Amino acid sequence: MASTLDWDEFRLVKAIADARSLVGAAEALNLNHSTVFRRLAAIENDVGARLFERSRAGYQPTEAGEEMIALAGVMAESILGFERRVAGRDAKPTGELRVTAVDSVAIGLLAPILTRFRAANPGVQVDLIIAEQTLNLSRRDADVAIRGANDPPESLVGRRICAIRWAVYCTPAMASEHGGRVVAAAPWVGFSSAPARAKRWTDEKIGPRRQVCAVNSVLAMAAMAAAGLGATVLPCFVGDRHPGLVRVGGVVPDLDVDLWLLTHADLRHSARVRAFIDFAGAELAFARNLIEGVTAEAA
Repeated sequence: MASTLDWDEFRLVKAIADARSLVGAAEALNLNHSTVFRRLAAIENDVGARLFERSRAGYQPTEAGEEMIALAGVMAESILGFERRVAGRDAKPTGELRVTAVDSVAIGLLAPILTRFRAANPGVQVDLIIAEQTLNLSRRDADVAIRGANDPPESLVGRRICAIRWAVYCTPAMASEHGGRVVAAAPWVGFSSAPARAKRWTDEKIGPRRQVCAVNSVLAMAAMAAAGLGATVLPCFVGDRHPGLVRVGGVVPDLDVDLWLLTHADLRHSARVRAFIDFAGAELAFARNLIEGVTAEAA
């Protein structure tokens, strides 16, 4: 081997393996295609072996490539673990804090909380990541997750706030038209993806024929329902405050899900993470009646 390889070379090989292409690796590493091509050629020259074979399925690792990729994975996990442990030792709440939540929680609950948190902790810069998919806190895709989960991963620690409760909502006109038969007879706005529990309930209770529209965003569902497209189920903190909607019936116990503030165990002693969880936890607990749907009368 002509020279000693460093982490950047291992990271590049792993990126090519993950993407199965030079273009995908270039995008992941924020490089251009020609740079990745040249660096791969240089690495292969240094190790004295081909690391990938090009096929119709993309870049396939050779035996030597598989060894390097496996080692790159171990190195990446070690680096991430070190970063989490070091991040957990900061003495005061400063620096970047990555928080992830779904759109309904971010807009319906979190916006005023972040404003007050920043006023109390001006040294913390919040990066709010709105994502329906579950981000990997072990890989530090986010530092704190505000998540609905009845069984949060064992690798995470945090605080349960309360139950997120759901109910049926529609326009006043639709409620008047169908009376007590909204669930049985009204057109419906359903889910195209998560949350899985609400999608399953809708598929079972409403069926496919009355679902006139499928949406992958709770806030978009509320907007569709308020426009008169159909009835739907929504978290009470969304539906009860929407000016164009009324609640039909009581909460739906089958849709209850716990609201958690979660972080990785290595970050629980980080000053900025601890400050945010304590602050946001108290604020969300104060809004418990709204989240649990006890503040509105059903139509």
